[in-house]
Amino acid sequence: MNLIENFFAKYPQEKLIKWFKQICIAEAISWMLLFSAMVWIRTQPDALFPTIYIIIVGNVHGLFFSLYLLLAVPSRKIFQWDDEDSIFALISAFFPMATIWVEKKLAKFERE
Repeated sequence: MNLIENFFAKYPQEKLIKWFKQICIAEAISWMLLFSAMVWIRTQPDALFPTIYIIIVGNVHGLFFSLYLLLAVPSRKIFQWDDEDSIFALISAFFPMATIWVEKKLAKFERE
């Protein structure tokens, strides 16, 4: 974890917050697009365009998923999450649209 924290230490805190919030939304949107690709490929399994679409959207979603997991590490320090909040933020990457909840509820400074 020190490697990730050291990498992001050179960026200002405001920039990391902005990136984390944008990646939260982008990860959720890319999941919706990936879901649409899965539905499309089920309806037309032998067509070329659904196959190309799912490959492209799958790679984009993988990128946003990885970026979300990487940015969750410095976000723990910035937003002063305890262990429970950090684990929840990491696990939420695996559930559809949960990263939006993290962006709205956990990524705040004045939480109760």
